[in-house]
Amino acid sequence: MHEMGIILHLAKSLEETAKEQEIDKILRVTLQVGEVSGIMTDYFTDCWNYFRKRHPILETAELELETIPAVTFCSGCERTYPTVRYGRECPYCHSGETWLLRGNECIIKEIEVE
Repeated sequence: MHEMGIILHLAKSLEETAKEQEIDKILRVTLQVGEVSGIMTDYFTDCWNYFRKRHPILETAELELETIPAVTFCSGCERTYPTVRYGRECPYCHSGETWLLRGNECIIKEIEVE
């Protein structure tokens, strides 16, 4: 379960940012999570709710998750397609010479403060 490790890193990053910016309280954190990042959003939310109570600056902070759709590029036909629907094989030319363009990220998009 890597969700806990990500939450620990997120909490540390948020605390450092709050200290640098002289922020006393974070109200909401919007996180963009890639569709194929492997993050289990239910576990992630549970971990957030557990750890935010142990970090005074995050104690009442809400977590909002946005999904980044996974998109794959095919070098055979130079087209993109939705990764989850078609997987590694290009639906247009059936090439296996593909790579993920996006959808594996975990990005802090926005922090709402008091």
